[in-house]
Amino acid sequence: MSGLEEVGIPGTNYLREALTSCTDPLSAIEEFQTQNSILLPSLTPALHFLDLHGIKRLEFHSSVVEELRNRLIEQISNIASSNNKESLRKLNDVLEKSFPLVKVPELQPVVMHAMKHLPKIKPSYLKKILSDKELYAAAAVEVRRQIWEDNQALFGDEASPLFSQYISDRENIIFNPESEHKTLYDMSPKARRHSTIVQKLSDMIGKSIKLYDMVLQFLRTLFLRTRNVHYCTLRSELLMSLHDLDIHEICSVDPCHKFAWCLDPCIREKFIDSKRAPELQRFLDGLKKQEQVLGDLSMILCDPHAINTICLTILKSLQQTIHAESLPRENGDVLLLLRLLSLGLQAWDIIDSQIFRQQKIEPNLLTNFLPLLSCLMLDDQYRNLNSRMASEEESTSNTHIMRDIPMALIQYANGCAIASKILLYYTLQAVKKQDRSAVARVLPAVVNCENEAAYDDNFLHVLTSGLIVMADEFQYEELCIPAFDDFFLPNLSNDNVRRHLSRLLWFVHHKIPPVRMTNMMIKIKPSQEHSEPVHNAYIALSRKVEDAISSPAIPTNENSPPIIVPEPTNSPY
Repeated sequence: MSGLEEVGIPGTNYLREALTSCTDPLSAIEEFQTQNSILLPSLTPALHFLDLHGIKRLEFHSSVVEELRNRLIEQISNIASSNNKESLRKLNDVLEKSFPLVKVPELQPVVMHAMKHLPKIKPSYLKKILSDKELYAAAAVEVRRQIWEDNQALFGDEASPLFSQYISDRENIIFNPESEHKTLYDMSPKARRHSTIVQKLSDMIGKSIKLYDMVLQFLRTLFLRTRNVHYCTLRSELLMSLHDLDIHEICSVDPCHKFAWCLDPCIREKFIDSKRAPELQRFLDGLKKQEQVLGDLSMILCDPHAINTICLTILKSLQQTIHAESLPRENGDVLLLLRLLSLGLQAWDIIDSQIFRQQKIEPNLLTNFLPLLSCLMLDDQYRNLNSRMASEEESTSNTHIMRDIPMALIQYANGCAIASKILLYYTLQAVKKQDRSAVARVLPAVVNCENEAAYDDNFLHVLTSGLIVMADEFQYEELCIPAFDDFFLPNLSNDNVRRHLSRLLWFVHHKIPPVRMTNMMIKIKPSQEHSEPVHNAYIALSRKVEDAISSPAIPTNENSPPIIVPEPTNSPY
């Protein structure tokens, strides 16, 4: 037990010296036991009683040490609960007297517990903890925080696996073939930030502003390096997690806190109402005096959950203008929503260029693109209403007449990120409504969206989830041609497209005509150049399709006459 001699207690060195210099080792051992035993006269008879029951002295002394240790830890907690200068002085005294025993396993919890409650530990103690891997592993997170504050590289090593695990968890949700129609956006914000990873990061940060700034810097760097928008999600979730924990020391200094707090219920409801819109507007208008905040604010708006909320609200606003028989530019909330969407889509460029300036909204978005999209939405409503009122033949011919999308709308989506994102969400809206004609009309058009936005994982994830619900519609070529021939198959060079297509086929293959399904399995067969997840997805899909072919479901037809089975007759033999 190293450290005992430092506090005046005879230890291994003293016992070794006594045994090597004595003439009678047994007498030396007995003398050592007598001097260092519990000096309580009334205890001697009890020890003999324990001897009669076969209880070893080691077991007795170990139980005593454990009881005293637990009482000492409880007493330290009581002192720390006072939270005044006198309690801090007592804790420092306890630590100073006990720290030499930090390597003694039986007493180490006492030392660590005392350190845990000290807001400022002596650097020499922290250096000792840092230099010993076992002590560092045994130290409470409150102690390690003080080490991390002066060691950014070490903190990065601790946080990096959590960042990677967070991204991996998000991708598992996106690509999981068994998650039928569930999407990223189905989980509430509060449930998301209660995840294990977010809670661990919040615990690591505690009330340390320095560590919080480090995490934000890590997330900015990773976002710039990978362009992965899920780091923006983690940035928002982490801030709101600290808000839930009432960490005022951090929330009060983060200039984005009030904005994120206002946006959070909007994300929960997937709608920015007229009450919260002015609050967001005032915050954006106030950024002129502190434009450097724009980088962090754009990351919060780049969160896919925020983008989802903004785009859904834009489509609802367009629906309101249709009912009111007005133009989109006459709706005051639309301009704010476009500003928010623009800022979120610019996040990477703003942080990379360090030019903190909001771009102006192009007038053509309000005067041309949105009116065209409103006409498209109105056209869908008219067609659906007409299909319910007209005969089946008229409805079918009507869908063929209204299939083409205005070329001007496609051109806007091809050259403008905002227009592209809104058109993609119009597509998702059509899928959600299970409007086969609208989906068939718009899918070939979104292929041309700016920067291949239609093949972003977040969009493909929600698109395939919606198409899975429309499984019955895949028996018609009207949907198979635009979905497969025009949208998915031309972009099989991207591994992520293959994985999303495999997920879609996993649920709808039994509805697709057999000849087309066979041809598609040939086309999507991966080569050696493709990644392992692509091969795994294809193998699993192939097995599922083969099982369905080997044991097909027996079709039932309500109009077919019942099969009459004759009653058995007695054999004449």
